[in-house]
Amino acid sequence: MPDLPPPSLRLRLDPGALAANWRALDRMSGAARAGAAVKADCYGLGTERCVPVLREAGAARFFVAHWSEVPAVLRHADPAQVSVLHGPLAQADVVFARESGVRPVINSLHQARLWTAGGGGPCDLMVDTGINRLGIGMAELSDPAIAALSVDTLMSHLACADEDSAMNAGQLARFREACGLVPARARSLANSAGIALGPGYHFDLTRPGLSLYGGVPCPGLEGQIRQVAFPQAAVIQLRRLGRGDSVGYNATFTADRDMAAAVVSLGYADGFLRPWGGRGALAYEGVRLPLLGRVSMDMVVVDASAAPLLREGDWLDVPYSLPEAAAATGLSQYELLTVLGRRFAR
Repeated sequence: MPDLPPPSLRLRLDPGALAANWRALDRMSGAARAGAAVKADCYGLGTERCVPVLREAGAARFFVAHWSEVPAVLRHADPAQVSVLHGPLAQADVVFARESGVRPVINSLHQARLWTAGGGGPCDLMVDTGINRLGIGMAELSDPAIAALSVDTLMSHLACADEDSAMNAGQLARFREACGLVPARARSLANSAGIALGPGYHFDLTRPGLSLYGGVPCPGLEGQIRQVAFPQAAVIQLRRLGRGDSVGYNATFTADRDMAAAVVSLGYADGFLRPWGGRGALAYEGVRLPLLGRVSMDMVVVDASAAPLLREGDWLDVPYSLPEAAAATGLSQYELLTVLGRRFAR
């Protein structure tokens, strides 16, 4: 097999921004220490690239969702630093956790009994304080299966931390109650937006995720977080449109004048989804090139009239400030990151 030619999609990561974001969130966490949610391949940006940067910045706790995500993190972190949020679903998960040294997050009485029956050991415990996803119910905290656990970190998860919601105070009160019922070495409630709610939500450990990678989920983090991901796509064809020519599927754009257009190697298979169509733009050397028509699976078309020096093979920037991209598309900042496709050379 010959060497592959260069890709027509690339994603530049700014490690300095990633490290600065962790340090900012750790500083905002006050007396608490910031960990790092590195699930979903570090929100799509790459475990192999992000975890070493976070570790060097000072992060010493890492959270993944699936057991399958553990090996990549263990190449850069000690097992005792890694927690698996979905917990053990079967005996094989218990065996893996005990042999690898990573910690399961116990989310139910069934998981608690499974962990203890398999030999137990240090674990984390998730209590549901109102989000109604994973977690032990408040009424279950006095169950003997919970008393039998050796809980390292007692945690919960905020549902509305990115909003000015009364639910935040309600969850905080329930979590404080849970802390009085379950002995634990450490306590953790706040995600990225939760950090901005203030010291009362910080406890011993915060668990930022989105904001590590450039997301700004609430006003309290504005000015603190730097962009980390910078996607680029190559021009694969230049063409001329005449007045009355349409572009793309269903002819949703029709030229009202003669104009230059560029076909670009970027589409919804790469995570550049259809909500971008008709409202977004790419950029060439800082010049905005509006999208024309619909986003296709593998390509988009842009108005290249403002870039007369543009040539086939040139790179266009995909503006990816997450708050601005979310406002333009209606997609969440989480979606914008995690859908970025595998065809990007990272």
